[in-house]
Amino acid sequence: MSALIEIARGLDPARPVLIAGPTASGKSALALAVAETGGGVVVNADALQVYADWRVLTARPSVEEEARAPHALYGQVSRDAEWSVGHWLRAVAPLLKGARPIIVGGTGLYFSALTEGLAEIPATPPEIRAEADAIALPDLIAGLDAPSAGGIDLNNRARVQRAWEVRRATGRGIAEWQAATPAPLLPLEAAQPLVLRPDPDWLNARIARRFDVMLAEGAMEEVRANLPHWSPRAPWARAIGAPELVAHLRGEIDLDTARSAAILASRQYAKRQRSWFRSRMSGWRDVDPASLSR
Repeated sequence: MSALIEIARGLDPARPVLIAGPTASGKSALALAVAETGGGVVVNADALQVYADWRVLTARPSVEEEARAPHALYGQVSRDAEWSVGHWLRAVAPLLKGARPIIVGGTGLYFSALTEGLAEIPATPPEIRAEADAIALPDLIAGLDAPSAGGIDLNNRARVQRAWEVRRATGRGIAEWQAATPAPLLPLEAAQPLVLRPDPDWLNARIARRFDVMLAEGAMEEVRANLPHWSPRAPWARAIGAPELVAHLRGEIDLDTARSAAILASRQYAKRQRSWFRSRMSGWRDVDPASLSR
């Protein structure tokens, strides 16, 4: 019996499953094995796999894999649509009432919102979003209240800008909003949480191999199709490898340089994900993804 099937058979088919892990760690294969073994719907918890224009570059399940088990929340958002953790949580809510959800992805904030609750912060007005877009990161940080600044990664512009926008729009810091967080949709104790914790060297090698597969399977063509709409600060443009391939298509760098830069960006992203999982998912069941391929 393969390790994938062994894990899948050991899960209660009546309880939701959560599968988190860094990019390229094999989450989707495990989720599919769980769905095929015990039934359920594979639900996306990746902030970039929701976009319709990215399949290859975000490693969304293939058409063939989607045909093997029900999948939800993959590729249903257009590039110009508003999408946030709040949108995701509202989309997930009805899926918790049907067939067993197998929620899989690498966006730690989605899992935190699902299992710990999400503050009901009003949407940011477009004019404030535009104002924030034009402000340099150090100035955004300077505009935060101390509790909010102390609770986020100040190197992550998206997180800093969100906190700045909340304070600008509501007059209250994001930390204050979060302190009034309602009960979670799915408490951790009601689910079966698994987190893939790969050896960094194993994962780094896998990331490089996977990016080469992406190039062979049409990542360049996918980026070329999105080039006329390219907007570097747009949420959908954060797909790992997209900025590097855009630079290549514009003649700014050669393909080898783009490949190396994209692989490095993916490894750095995986490192940040592993740090998040270490700090926020101590109560999850650890899985060594290297063992799943044996």
